[in-house]
Amino acid sequence: MAALALLWGSSFLWTKVALEGLTAAQTVVVRLTLAAAVLVPVAYALGHRMPASRGLWLHLGVAAVFGNVVPYVLFAVGLEDIDSAAGGMLNATTPLWTLLLAIAVRQTKNVSRAQLVGIVVALAGTLLIFTPWDLGTQFTTWAAFACLCAAFSYAISYVYLARFLAGRDISPLVLSAGQLVAASLISILVVMPVDGLAAPVWRFDVVASVVILGVLGTGVAYILNYRIISDDGPVAASAVVYLLPLVAVGLGVLVLDERPAPTALAGVVVVLAGVALTRWNGRPPSRRDAVTGRRRR
Repeated sequence: MAALALLWGSSFLWTKVALEGLTAAQTVVVRLTLAAAVLVPVAYALGHRMPASRGLWLHLGVAAVFGNVVPYVLFAVGLEDIDSAAGGMLNATTPLWTLLLAIAVRQTKNVSRAQLVGIVVALAGTLLIFTPWDLGTQFTTWAAFACLCAAFSYAISYVYLARFLAGRDISPLVLSAGQLVAASLISILVVMPVDGLAAPVWRFDVVASVVILGVLGTGVAYILNYRIISDDGPVAASAVVYLLPLVAVGLGVLVLDERPAPTALAGVVVVLAGVALTRWNGRPPSRRDAVTGRRRR
């Protein structure tokens, strides 16, 4: 759990450093390609095979667009102008948008009073992060809005996964590998021509960061997540979402000398408290309740 939180939480730091020499498109393409190159051999080594159904690949493609390509691009674009810690803070709102979207599409029908209170609390925390009354902060920029949209894109992917891919007799590792294969192909065909043709700057820190981001922060992280799901269940795996902002903020402060605003830090705490309330409905959580939180990154 700690290793997974470190790998996913540090992705904002590695993205920030990689952008010193690569465009947002190049960072995303290399990240997804390296991750797929890690996950597919592992899946085959464990005796799995990639899906053969065209319909399943279509669903994996949609999940890849909203769960990988779009949020990775938006976070990369946003982190060109805001701190890595800020990106991690905004990512903490993902569970809130997931629940709201699930309610909107009637995927979640029974909402408890505690969950409603949690939604209000989390929305208040989001407002506190952005502090729209103070126009001089990095959160009142289009870059911050791009990161918020990335968090919402993650929410779309989780609701889609729960609707069309959960409950199938297919290993989560195979689904993860297939999604990353689809994401890498889509990013090469669609994202690369838009902003990926500029000459990269192959500095050591840039190369190291994008390799760590792809191999460890995406590929190995998915494997660890799969292991936690297999050993302890999706509820335990989903708990990592509470640790990501702490890692992102801590690394931003220690490595990049970032100084998050006290109001933003307080907002993250409020958001996570609200998220905790939304996940409590008076009974032990089931597999279906936690499926939307099982793959974060």
